[in-house]
Amino acid sequence: MNARAVTSLTNPTVKAVRALHMRKERDETGLFVAEGLKNVTEGVETGHAPRILMFGPEAAKHPLLRKAVAATGAAGGEVIEVTQDILAKVSRRDNPQAVVGVFAQAFRPLGETEPGPAGCVVALHRVRDPGNLGTIVRTADAAGCGGVILVGECCDPYSVEAVRATMGSIFAVPLSKASEAEFAAWRAGWTGSVVGTLLSATVDHRQARYEKPALVLMGNEQQGLTPDMAALCDVNVKIPMRGRADSLNLSVATGVMIYAATG
Repeated sequence: MNARAVTSLTNPTVKAVRALHMRKERDETGLFVAEGLKNVTEGVETGHAPRILMFGPEAAKHPLLRKAVAATGAAGGEVIEVTQDILAKVSRRDNPQAVVGVFAQAFRPLGETEPGPAGCVVALHRVRDPGNLGTIVRTADAAGCGGVILVGECCDPYSVEAVRATMGSIFAVPLSKASEAEFAAWRAGWTGSVVGTLLSATVDHRQARYEKPALVLMGNEQQGLTPDMAALCDVNVKIPMRGRADSLNLSVATGVMIYAATG
């Protein structure tokens, strides 16, 4: 295994990887951190080779790590064996994963969006919580959606928190970004149903008619869909609340809508 050893917490590469916890650094470099052998393996298996691969001694003999090392080397990346203290520093966690990879971000142009096997794309307007965003990406992957579109000012899908929540699906689901105006113009050419959820809607989400390909448009955690976004929908539906809770978590509601629109 062709790797160099680093033991200093002040090593420049260690500092650079740790800095990727900051959005400004991710935006400037176009890089992000994926923690854990599973996530790194998902990246490698979907054609995303790490720019930097860090691992602790306990992971050195794992066959999947060897594949990741080979992919990193073939792409001209850097492979580094590090200490537990360094892994904790770059992960900002007391119990860090034994493997950390640094990858290039990948946003797909909005015009290249495809519905995928499920005949569905998810659009999120001003989503704020990275855990919600990551979980939605994971659900979109599980359902076979063709992509996730981030509309307006959203949280960063490549933040460490969001990437953790995707459980590797960050590499499998194409992501796109658009302003509200760009999204509205693109939506005009959508050939199937555009569906959103509204508290004021009268149609049950299980009773609505969805024409594939379906575009599921969801608002943010606080406001839901704004009037302008709701106006872009062909179908506005409600998810019934039978208990005391008056709403669902955004990622749960989006999952419900993905499977309703693709079922």
